[in-house]
Amino acid sequence: MLCLVGWRNYSQVFTINMKKEFYIKNMVCDRCKMVVQQIAESFHAKTEEIQLGRVMLNIDQNFDVIQFKKALQKDGFELMQHPEVQLTEEVKIELIHFIEKSHSAENISTYLSHKLHKDYSLLSKTFKKTEGQTIEKFFIKLKIEKVKELIQMNKFSFSEIAYQLNYNTIHHLSNQFKNLTGMTMSEYKNSQDWNRIPLDKII
Repeated sequence: MLCLVGWRNYSQVFTINMKKEFYIKNMVCDRCKMVVQQIAESFHAKTEEIQLGRVMLNIDQNFDVIQFKKALQKDGFELMQHPEVQLTEEVKIELIHFIEKSHSAENISTYLSHKLHKDYSLLSKTFKKTEGQTIEKFFIKLKIEKVKELIQMNKFSFSEIAYQLNYNTIHHLSNQFKNLTGMTMSEYKNSQDWNRIPLDKII
């Protein structure tokens, strides 16, 4: 009889716990993952899996999604529900991954279509609708921030940086850098004023 009661109690505990997937905007780096995990733990939720832009939590029936959303917002994150917003965030994350691939010669449209299993025209249209800018313009901003990072490392020449980021010529990179930052790469390097934009703030 005691064994039966124990089994019933175990069953009740088991049934009120479940895994739930959350898509989170602006979760674009390892530090972001750590912060989101800490927030989840403060709500007594166990992190089953965490990736950029997505977290799988083991939650119970008392988990307050509204308060979880508010806690995320305090740290600059946003809980996403609309499919188009989720898709746009997935595009951003894949673009970041693409940049980290050293000198990938793959076309960005082909890469995104392959990774997200969507036609590029759909991805482009959705991104423009939700972000107010094209994928191409956003990608250039990401690359320039990566250029700043590589300049700060002081390990590569400008030509090597251009090669790593798949620019055909150093001239092309120089023009984009000047257009977005208002200074040349040499001026940026010599200024020692490492004015960089966090990836989650690039809009």
